[in-house]
Amino acid sequence: MNELISKTPREVVAELDRFIIGQNSAKRAVAVALRNRYRRLLLDEDMQKEVTPKNLLMIGPTGVGKTELARRLATMVQAPFVKVEATKFTEVGYVGRDVESMVRDLVDSGIRIVEAQKKEAVRGEAYNLAIKKLAAILKPGVMKKVANSQVDYFANMAKMMGLPQDAIEPEMKEEVTEEVKSSRREIEKQLRNGELMNKEVTIEVVEKPIKMGNGGMGMEQMMEIQSMLDSMKPKKKMKRTVTVPEAIEILTQQEADNLVNMDDVYAEALKLAETSGIIFIDEIDKIAAKNQNGGEVSREGVQRDILPIVEGSAVNTKYGVIHTDHILFIASGAFHVAKPSDLMPELQGRFPIRVELEDLTQEDFERILTEPHNALLKQYKALLATENIEVVFTKEAVSKLAEIAFEVNSTTENIGARRLHTILERLLEELLFEAPDMHMGNIQITESYVMSKLGDVQQDEDLSRYIL
Repeated sequence: MNELISKTPREVVAELDRFIIGQNSAKRAVAVALRNRYRRLLLDEDMQKEVTPKNLLMIGPTGVGKTELARRLATMVQAPFVKVEATKFTEVGYVGRDVESMVRDLVDSGIRIVEAQKKEAVRGEAYNLAIKKLAAILKPGVMKKVANSQVDYFANMAKMMGLPQDAIEPEMKEEVTEEVKSSRREIEKQLRNGELMNKEVTIEVVEKPIKMGNGGMGMEQMMEIQSMLDSMKPKKKMKRTVTVPEAIEILTQQEADNLVNMDDVYAEALKLAETSGIIFIDEIDKIAAKNQNGGEVSREGVQRDILPIVEGSAVNTKYGVIHTDHILFIASGAFHVAKPSDLMPELQGRFPIRVELEDLTQEDFERILTEPHNALLKQYKALLATENIEVVFTKEAVSKLAEIAFEVNSTTENIGARRLHTILERLLEELLFEAPDMHMGNIQITESYVMSKLGDVQQDEDLSRYIL
Protein backbone atom coordinates (compact mmCIF):
# COMPACT_ATOMS: atom_id res chain seq x y z
CA MET A 1 0.00 0.00 0.00
CA ASN A 2 1.24 3.47 -0.84
CA GLU A 3 2.49 4.97 2.45
CA LEU A 4 1.62 8.50 1.35
CA ILE A 5 -2.09 7.69 1.13
CA SER A 6 -2.08 6.89 4.88
CA LYS A 7 -1.47 10.52 5.87
CA THR A 8 -3.95 11.79 8.45
CA PRO A 9 -6.33 14.60 7.41
CA ARG A 10 -4.39 16.99 9.64
CA GLU A 11 -1.12 16.07 7.90
CA VAL A 12 -2.71 16.50 4.47
CA VAL A 13 -4.01 19.98 5.37
CA ALA A 14 -0.58 20.94 6.74
CA GLU A 15 1.05 19.85 3.48
CA LEU A 16 -1.49 21.76 1.39
CA ASP A 17 -0.89 24.85 3.57
CA ARG A 18 2.67 24.94 2.22
CA PHE A 19 1.36 25.78 -1.24
CA ILE A 20 -2.17 27.17 -0.90
CA ILE A 21 -3.30 30.08 1.27
CA GLY A 22 -6.71 29.93 2.98
CA GLN A 23 -9.61 27.77 1.73
CA ASN A 24 -9.56 25.71 4.94
CA SER A 25 -12.97 24.11 4.38
CA ALA A 26 -11.92 22.87 0.92
CA LYS A 27 -8.65 21.52 2.30
CA ARG A 28 -10.49 19.65 5.05
CA ALA A 29 -12.93 18.17 2.52
CA VAL A 30 -10.22 16.80 0.20
CA ALA A 31 -8.20 15.57 3.20
CA VAL A 32 -11.18 13.58 4.47
CA ALA A 33 -11.82 12.20 0.97
CA LEU A 34 -8.21 11.03 0.81
CA ARG A 35 -8.33 9.45 4.27
CA ASN A 36 -11.52 7.59 3.36
CA ARG A 37 -9.62 5.99 0.49
CA TYR A 38 -7.06 4.66 2.97
CA ARG A 39 -9.82 3.44 5.28
CA ARG A 40 -11.51 1.63 2.41
CA LEU A 41 -8.34 -0.31 1.60
CA LEU A 42 -8.32 -1.66 5.17
CA LEU A 43 -11.80 -3.18 4.82
CA ASP A 44 -12.50 -6.75 3.76
CA GLU A 45 -12.94 -7.29 0.03
CA ASP A 46 -16.75 -7.51 0.07
CA MET A 47 -17.11 -4.25 1.97
CA GLN A 48 -14.51 -2.52 -0.26
CA LYS A 49 -16.78 -3.06 -3.25
CA GLU A 50 -19.67 -1.32 -1.47
CA VAL A 51 -17.77 1.78 -0.32
CA THR A 52 -17.55 4.30 -3.17
CA PRO A 53 -15.75 7.67 -3.13
CA LYS A 54 -17.70 10.75 -2.06
CA ASN A 55 -17.08 13.00 -5.03
CA LEU A 56 -16.56 16.74 -4.48
CA LEU A 57 -18.03 19.78 -6.18
CA MET A 58 -15.91 22.91 -5.67
CA ILE A 59 -17.71 26.21 -6.19
CA GLY A 60 -15.77 29.44 -6.47
CA PRO A 61 -14.37 32.07 -8.86
CA THR A 62 -11.28 31.51 -10.96
CA GLY A 63 -7.86 31.84 -9.36
CA VAL A 64 -8.80 30.92 -5.76
CA GLY A 65 -7.08 27.51 -5.73
CA LYS A 66 -9.56 24.89 -6.96
CA THR A 67 -7.30 23.26 -9.53
CA GLU A 68 -4.20 23.68 -7.38
CA LEU A 69 -5.87 21.84 -4.50
CA ALA A 70 -6.65 18.81 -6.65
CA ARG A 71 -3.25 18.81 -8.35
CA ARG A 72 -1.30 19.07 -5.10
CA LEU A 73 -3.42 16.32 -3.58
CA ALA A 74 -2.64 13.95 -6.46
CA THR A 75 1.08 14.80 -6.36
CA MET A 76 1.16 14.24 -2.61
CA VAL A 77 -0.12 10.66 -2.83
CA GLN A 78 1.52 9.84 -6.20
CA ALA A 79 -1.89 9.06 -7.66
CA PRO A 80 -2.84 9.16 -11.35
CA PHE A 81 -4.34 12.60 -11.99
CA VAL A 82 -6.12 14.10 -14.98
CA LYS A 83 -7.56 17.61 -15.36
CA VAL A 84 -10.15 18.07 -18.08
CA GLU A 85 -12.48 20.89 -19.10
CA ALA A 86 -16.11 19.84 -19.36
CA THR A 87 -16.53 22.22 -22.31
CA LYS A 88 -14.06 20.18 -24.41
CA PHE A 89 -16.43 17.22 -24.50
CA THR A 90 -19.35 16.82 -26.86
CA GLU A 91 -22.41 14.65 -26.82
CA VAL A 92 -22.03 11.29 -28.59
CA GLY A 93 -22.68 11.81 -32.29
CA TYR A 94 -20.90 15.17 -32.50
CA VAL A 95 -17.31 15.78 -33.53
CA GLY A 96 -15.10 16.24 -30.45
CA ARG A 97 -13.65 14.36 -27.50
CA ASP A 98 -15.79 11.65 -25.98
CA VAL A 99 -16.07 11.53 -22.19
CA GLU A 100 -14.38 8.11 -21.96
CA SER A 101 -11.13 9.75 -23.11
CA MET A 102 -10.69 11.23 -19.61
CA VAL A 103 -10.49 7.69 -18.22
CA ARG A 104 -8.01 6.62 -20.90
CA ASP A 105 -5.91 9.68 -20.06
CA LEU A 106 -6.02 8.61 -16.39
CA VAL A 107 -4.66 5.17 -17.31
CA ASP A 108 -1.83 6.83 -19.26
CA SER A 109 -1.04 8.89 -16.16
CA GLY A 110 -0.97 5.69 -14.08
CA ILE A 111 1.38 4.04 -16.57
CA ARG A 112 3.83 6.94 -16.31
CA ILE A 113 3.82 6.67 -12.50
CA VAL A 114 4.24 2.88 -12.36
CA GLU A 115 6.85 2.82 -15.14
CA ALA A 116 8.92 5.46 -13.33
CA GLN A 117 8.70 3.47 -10.08
CA LYS A 118 9.70 0.23 -11.82
CA LYS A 119 12.64 1.87 -13.56
CA GLU A 120 13.81 3.42 -10.30
CA ALA A 121 13.69 -0.04 -8.67
CA VAL A 122 16.02 -1.54 -11.32
CA ARG A 123 18.21 1.53 -11.76
CA GLY A 124 21.15 -0.01 -9.88
CA GLU A 125 21.16 -3.10 -12.10
CA ALA A 126 20.63 -0.98 -15.22
CA TYR A 127 23.57 1.26 -14.24
CA ASN A 128 25.90 -1.74 -13.91
CA LEU A 129 24.84 -3.04 -17.32
CA ALA A 130 25.30 0.44 -18.82
CA ILE A 131 28.86 0.68 -17.44
CA LYS A 132 29.72 -2.72 -18.94
CA LYS A 133 28.20 -1.73 -22.28
CA LEU A 134 30.05 1.59 -22.35
CA ALA A 135 33.35 -0.12 -21.49
CA ALA A 136 32.77 -2.48 -24.43
CA ILE A 137 32.15 0.51 -26.72
CA LEU A 138 35.31 2.29 -25.51
CA LYS A 139 37.38 -0.90 -25.90
CA PRO A 140 35.95 -2.93 -28.80
CA GLY A 141 37.14 -6.45 -29.55
CA VAL A 142 38.63 -7.72 -32.80
CA MET A 143 36.05 -8.32 -35.53
CA LYS A 144 36.58 -11.61 -37.35
CA LYS A 145 34.81 -13.28 -40.21
CA VAL A 146 32.59 -16.17 -39.19
CA ALA A 147 32.18 -19.22 -41.41
CA ASN A 148 28.64 -19.21 -42.78
CA SER A 149 27.73 -21.78 -45.45
CA GLN A 150 24.79 -19.73 -46.73
CA VAL A 151 26.88 -16.55 -47.19
CA ASP A 152 29.68 -18.56 -48.81
CA TYR A 153 27.18 -20.22 -51.16
CA PHE A 154 25.88 -16.88 -52.44
CA ALA A 155 29.44 -15.54 -52.75
CA ASN A 156 30.49 -18.53 -54.88
CA MET A 157 27.38 -18.22 -57.04
CA ALA A 158 28.14 -14.54 -57.65
CA LYS A 159 31.73 -15.39 -58.55
CA MET A 160 30.64 -18.10 -61.02
CA MET A 161 28.18 -15.70 -62.67
CA GLY A 162 30.75 -12.92 -62.88
CA LEU A 163 28.75 -10.63 -60.57
CA PRO A 164 30.32 -8.22 -58.05
CA GLN A 165 30.66 -9.72 -54.61
CA ASP A 166 30.88 -6.38 -52.70
CA ALA A 167 27.16 -6.44 -51.83
CA ILE A 168 27.48 -9.80 -50.06
CA GLU A 169 28.80 -8.91 -46.63
CA PRO A 170 30.46 -11.70 -44.65
CA GLU A 171 29.08 -12.43 -41.18
CA MET A 172 31.34 -10.84 -38.55
CA LYS A 173 31.74 -11.67 -34.88
CA GLU A 174 33.56 -9.80 -32.13
CA GLU A 175 36.39 -11.74 -30.57
CA VAL A 176 37.13 -10.70 -27.00
CA THR A 177 40.62 -11.66 -25.95
CA GLU A 178 41.93 -11.73 -22.37
CA GLU A 179 43.75 -8.48 -23.06
CA VAL A 180 40.49 -6.83 -24.16
CA LYS A 181 38.66 -8.21 -21.10
CA SER A 182 41.37 -6.82 -18.82
CA SER A 183 41.20 -3.39 -20.52
CA ARG A 184 37.41 -3.32 -20.17
CA ARG A 185 37.62 -4.11 -16.45
CA GLU A 186 40.04 -1.21 -16.02
CA ILE A 187 37.74 1.13 -17.99
CA GLU A 188 34.75 0.03 -15.87
CA LYS A 189 36.72 0.87 -12.74
CA GLN A 190 37.61 4.31 -14.14
CA LEU A 191 33.99 5.00 -15.09
CA ARG A 192 32.76 4.08 -11.60
CA ASN A 193 35.39 6.36 -10.07
CA GLY A 194 34.18 9.30 -12.12
CA GLU A 195 37.12 9.34 -14.52
CA LEU A 196 36.93 9.78 -18.32
CA MET A 197 34.03 12.22 -17.78
CA ASN A 198 35.36 14.73 -20.34
CA LYS A 199 35.73 12.09 -23.03
CA GLU A 200 33.27 11.88 -25.93
CA VAL A 201 31.91 8.59 -27.21
CA THR A 202 29.63 7.49 -30.08
CA ILE A 203 26.78 5.24 -29.02
CA GLU A 204 23.68 3.76 -30.64
CA VAL A 205 20.43 5.21 -29.26
CA VAL A 206 17.03 3.61 -29.68
CA GLU A 207 14.77 6.15 -31.38
CA LYS A 208 11.50 6.50 -29.50
CA PRO A 209 8.29 7.32 -31.40
CA ILE A 210 6.99 10.88 -30.98
CA LYS A 211 3.75 11.01 -29.00
CA MET A 212 1.19 13.51 -30.22
CA GLY A 213 -1.12 15.44 -27.92
CA ASN A 214 -4.75 14.51 -27.45
CA GLY A 215 -7.21 15.62 -30.07
CA GLY A 216 -10.71 14.63 -31.02
CA MET A 217 -12.11 11.13 -31.35
CA GLY A 218 -10.64 10.70 -34.84
CA MET A 219 -7.21 11.78 -33.64
CA GLU A 220 -7.33 9.34 -30.70
CA GLN A 221 -8.20 6.45 -33.03
CA MET A 222 -5.33 7.41 -35.34
CA MET A 223 -2.97 7.43 -32.36
CA GLU A 224 -4.15 3.94 -31.35
CA ILE A 225 -3.46 2.60 -34.86
CA GLN A 226 -0.08 4.35 -34.99
CA SER A 227 0.86 2.85 -31.61
CA MET A 228 0.02 -0.65 -32.88
CA LEU A 229 2.09 -0.14 -36.02
CA ASP A 230 5.05 1.18 -34.01
CA SER A 231 5.00 -1.89 -31.76
CA MET A 232 5.14 -4.21 -34.82
CA LYS A 233 8.08 -2.45 -36.48
CA PRO A 234 11.69 -3.13 -35.40
CA LYS A 235 13.15 -0.40 -33.20
CA LYS A 236 15.14 2.21 -35.08
CA LYS A 237 18.62 3.05 -33.88
CA MET A 238 20.66 6.15 -34.53
CA LYS A 239 24.22 7.09 -33.63
CA ARG A 240 24.95 9.99 -31.28
CA THR A 241 28.24 11.43 -30.10
CA VAL A 242 27.91 12.48 -26.47
CA THR A 243 30.02 12.93 -23.35
CA VAL A 244 30.62 9.95 -21.08
CA PRO A 245 28.15 11.14 -18.36
CA GLU A 246 25.43 11.57 -21.00
CA ALA A 247 26.26 8.16 -22.45
CA ILE A 248 25.98 6.51 -19.03
CA GLU A 249 22.55 8.10 -18.45
CA ILE A 250 21.25 7.18 -21.91
CA LEU A 251 22.47 3.58 -21.67
CA THR A 252 21.11 3.27 -18.12
CA GLN A 253 17.68 4.37 -19.35
CA GLN A 254 17.85 1.89 -22.23
CA GLU A 255 18.85 -0.98 -19.95
CA ALA A 256 16.08 -0.04 -17.51
CA ASP A 257 13.61 -0.17 -20.42
CA ASN A 258 14.80 -3.71 -21.20
CA LEU A 259 14.58 -4.84 -17.56
CA VAL A 260 11.04 -3.57 -16.94
CA ASN A 261 8.20 -5.85 -18.02
CA MET A 262 5.65 -3.50 -19.58
CA ASP A 263 2.82 -6.03 -19.26
CA ASP A 264 3.30 -5.85 -15.47
CA VAL A 265 3.35 -2.04 -15.72
CA TYR A 266 0.04 -1.98 -17.61
CA ALA A 267 -1.65 -4.34 -15.13
CA GLU A 268 -0.47 -2.35 -12.09
CA ALA A 269 -1.34 0.98 -13.74
CA LEU A 270 -4.91 -0.15 -14.40
CA LYS A 271 -5.29 -1.19 -10.77
CA LEU A 272 -3.70 2.04 -9.52
CA ALA A 273 -5.99 4.17 -11.70
CA GLU A 274 -9.03 2.21 -10.50
CA THR A 275 -8.25 2.48 -6.77
CA SER A 276 -6.37 5.79 -6.49
CA GLY A 277 -7.11 7.78 -9.65
CA ILE A 278 -8.38 11.38 -9.43
CA ILE A 279 -10.23 13.06 -12.31
CA PHE A 280 -10.69 16.82 -12.00
CA ILE A 281 -13.53 18.12 -14.21
CA ASP A 282 -13.22 21.89 -14.51
CA GLU A 283 -15.81 24.35 -15.86
CA ILE A 284 -18.69 21.98 -15.14
CA ASP A 285 -20.92 25.04 -14.68
CA LYS A 286 -20.53 25.76 -18.42
CA ILE A 287 -22.55 22.64 -19.27
CA ALA A 288 -25.15 23.29 -16.55
CA ALA A 289 -27.02 26.29 -17.99
CA LYS A 290 -30.60 25.47 -18.93
CA ASN A 291 -31.08 28.26 -21.46
CA GLN A 292 -29.32 27.17 -24.64
CA ASN A 293 -29.71 27.85 -28.32
CA GLY A 294 -31.07 25.07 -30.50
CA GLY A 295 -27.98 25.11 -32.74
CA GLU A 296 -25.55 24.43 -29.89
CA VAL A 297 -24.27 21.00 -28.91
CA SER A 298 -26.55 19.77 -26.16
CA ARG A 299 -25.03 20.59 -22.80
CA GLU A 300 -27.42 18.22 -21.10
CA GLY A 301 -26.27 15.56 -23.55
CA VAL A 302 -22.69 15.97 -22.28
CA GLN A 303 -23.98 15.62 -18.73
CA ARG A 304 -25.78 12.40 -19.70
CA ASP A 305 -22.54 11.04 -21.17
CA ILE A 306 -20.50 11.98 -18.08
CA LEU A 307 -23.05 10.45 -15.69
CA PRO A 308 -22.28 6.72 -16.29
CA ILE A 309 -18.54 7.38 -15.95
CA VAL A 310 -19.07 9.04 -12.56
CA GLU A 311 -21.65 6.44 -11.49
CA GLY A 312 -19.28 3.59 -12.28
CA SER A 313 -18.82 1.78 -15.56
CA ALA A 314 -16.31 -0.31 -17.51
CA VAL A 315 -14.21 1.57 -20.05
CA ASN A 316 -12.13 -0.16 -22.70
CA THR A 317 -8.55 1.03 -23.13
CA LYS A 318 -5.74 -0.42 -25.23
CA TYR A 319 -4.23 -1.77 -21.99
CA GLY A 320 -7.37 -3.49 -20.76
CA VAL A 321 -10.73 -2.71 -19.14
CA ILE A 322 -10.83 -0.20 -16.28
CA HIS A 323 -13.76 0.15 -13.87
CA THR A 324 -14.51 3.70 -12.76
CA ASP A 325 -16.50 2.82 -9.59
CA HIS A 326 -13.73 3.89 -7.19
CA ILE A 327 -12.13 6.77 -9.08
CA LEU A 328 -12.44 10.05 -7.16
CA PHE A 329 -14.10 12.78 -9.24
CA ILE A 330 -13.65 16.42 -8.29
CA ALA A 331 -15.73 18.88 -10.29
CA SER A 332 -15.39 22.64 -10.14
CA GLY A 333 -16.95 25.77 -11.53
CA ALA A 334 -17.46 29.44 -10.83
CA PHE A 335 -21.27 29.12 -11.12
CA HIS A 336 -21.70 32.84 -11.80
CA VAL A 337 -24.59 32.30 -14.23
CA ALA A 338 -25.68 28.73 -13.63
CA LYS A 339 -26.29 27.12 -10.23
CA PRO A 340 -25.33 23.62 -9.06
CA SER A 341 -29.07 22.86 -9.07
CA ASP A 342 -29.07 23.46 -12.85
CA LEU A 343 -27.13 20.23 -13.30
CA MET A 344 -29.10 17.06 -13.96
CA PRO A 345 -30.46 15.72 -10.64
CA GLU A 346 -28.71 12.37 -11.23
CA LEU A 347 -25.36 14.10 -11.76
CA GLN A 348 -25.88 16.39 -8.76
CA GLY A 349 -26.37 13.32 -6.60
CA ARG A 350 -23.00 11.95 -7.66
CA PHE A 351 -21.23 14.97 -6.12
CA PRO A 352 -22.55 14.87 -2.55
CA ILE A 353 -19.80 16.99 -0.97
CA ARG A 354 -20.17 20.68 -1.85
CA VAL A 355 -17.36 23.06 -0.98
CA GLU A 356 -17.60 26.79 -1.57
CA LEU A 357 -14.22 28.48 -1.95
CA GLU A 358 -13.99 32.03 -0.67
CA ASP A 359 -12.93 35.13 -2.58
CA LEU A 360 -9.37 36.17 -1.77
CA THR A 361 -8.93 39.12 0.60
CA GLN A 362 -6.14 41.69 0.63
CA GLU A 363 -4.54 39.82 3.53
CA ASP A 364 -4.69 36.59 1.48
CA PHE A 365 -2.82 38.29 -1.36
CA GLU A 366 -0.07 39.38 1.04
CA ARG A 367 0.32 35.82 2.30
CA ILE A 368 0.25 34.38 -1.24
CA LEU A 369 3.12 36.68 -2.20
CA THR A 370 5.39 35.58 0.62
CA GLU A 371 4.34 32.45 2.53
CA PRO A 372 3.90 29.42 0.21
CA HIS A 373 6.83 27.17 -0.61
CA ASN A 374 6.63 28.39 -4.21
CA ALA A 375 5.62 31.99 -3.43
CA LEU A 376 5.76 34.42 -6.35
CA LEU A 377 8.24 36.80 -4.71
CA LYS A 378 10.57 33.86 -3.99
CA GLN A 379 10.37 32.89 -7.67
CA TYR A 380 11.28 36.38 -8.92
CA LYS A 381 14.10 36.68 -6.38
CA ALA A 382 15.54 33.38 -7.59
CA LEU A 383 15.24 34.43 -11.25
CA LEU A 384 17.08 37.72 -10.69
CA ALA A 385 19.68 36.02 -8.49
CA THR A 386 20.86 34.23 -11.64
CA GLU A 387 22.03 37.70 -12.80
CA ASN A 388 23.83 38.27 -9.45
CA ILE A 389 21.13 40.70 -8.35
CA GLU A 390 19.59 40.39 -4.91
CA VAL A 391 16.07 41.83 -4.75
CA VAL A 392 14.49 42.75 -1.41
CA PHE A 393 10.78 43.61 -1.11
CA THR A 394 9.90 45.78 1.88
CA LYS A 395 6.85 44.92 3.95
CA GLU A 396 5.12 48.12 2.80
CA ALA A 397 5.77 47.23 -0.86
CA VAL A 398 4.20 43.80 -0.37
CA SER A 399 1.15 45.38 1.29
CA LYS A 400 0.78 47.85 -1.57
CA LEU A 401 1.00 45.06 -4.18
CA ALA A 402 -1.69 43.11 -2.34
CA GLU A 403 -3.87 46.23 -2.10
CA ILE A 404 -3.57 46.91 -5.85
CA ALA A 405 -4.37 43.28 -6.72
CA PHE A 406 -7.43 43.32 -4.48
CA GLU A 407 -8.70 46.65 -5.85
CA VAL A 408 -8.21 45.72 -9.50
CA ASN A 409 -10.01 42.42 -8.95
CA SER A 410 -12.85 44.32 -7.28
CA THR A 411 -13.27 46.90 -10.05
CA THR A 412 -12.59 44.69 -13.09
CA GLU A 413 -12.83 40.96 -13.77
CA ASN A 414 -12.02 38.92 -10.66
CA ILE A 415 -9.28 36.47 -11.66
CA GLY A 416 -8.11 35.67 -8.15
CA ALA A 417 -4.44 35.09 -7.40
CA ARG A 418 -3.60 35.12 -11.12
CA ARG A 419 -3.84 38.92 -10.88
CA LEU A 420 -0.57 38.88 -8.95
CA HIS A 421 1.28 37.42 -11.95
CA THR A 422 0.16 40.31 -14.13
CA ILE A 423 0.99 42.95 -11.53
CA LEU A 424 4.47 41.60 -10.76
CA GLU A 425 5.37 41.31 -14.44
CA ARG A 426 4.31 44.95 -14.89
CA LEU A 427 6.22 46.03 -11.77
CA LEU A 428 9.48 44.23 -12.60
CA GLU A 429 9.41 44.54 -16.40
CA GLU A 430 12.17 47.16 -16.58
CA LEU A 431 14.33 45.40 -14.00
CA LEU A 432 14.01 42.04 -15.76
CA PHE A 433 14.97 43.69 -19.06
CA GLU A 434 17.97 45.65 -17.71
CA ALA A 435 19.25 43.03 -15.25
CA PRO A 436 21.97 41.44 -17.47
CA ASP A 437 23.64 44.83 -17.99
CA MET A 438 23.21 46.30 -14.50
CA HIS A 439 25.84 44.35 -12.53
CA MET A 440 24.28 45.59 -9.28
CA GLY A 441 24.39 43.62 -6.07
CA ASN A 442 21.30 44.71 -4.13
CA ILE A 443 18.01 46.34 -5.14
CA GLN A 444 15.21 47.26 -2.74
CA ILE A 445 11.61 47.38 -3.93
CA THR A 446 9.80 49.97 -1.79
CA GLU A 447 6.23 51.20 -1.63
CA SER A 448 7.19 54.35 -3.55
CA TYR A 449 8.75 52.23 -6.30
CA VAL A 450 5.53 50.21 -6.56
CA MET A 451 3.47 53.39 -6.81
CA SER A 452 5.78 54.85 -9.46
CA LYS A 453 5.26 51.79 -11.64
CA LEU A 454 1.64 50.94 -10.90
CA GLY A 455 0.00 54.01 -9.32
CA ASP A 456 -1.33 55.56 -12.54
CA VAL A 457 -2.66 52.24 -13.80
CA GLN A 458 -4.36 51.49 -10.48
CA GLN A 459 -6.21 54.83 -10.44
CA ASP A 460 -7.36 54.64 -14.07
CA GLU A 461 -10.00 51.91 -14.20
CA ASP A 462 -10.07 51.80 -18.01
CA LEU A 463 -6.28 51.48 -18.14
CA SER A 464 -6.15 48.78 -15.46
CA ARG A 465 -8.79 46.84 -17.34
CA TYR A 466 -6.37 46.41 -20.26
CA ILE A 467 -2.98 46.44 -18.55
CA LEU A 468 -3.58 44.68 -15.25
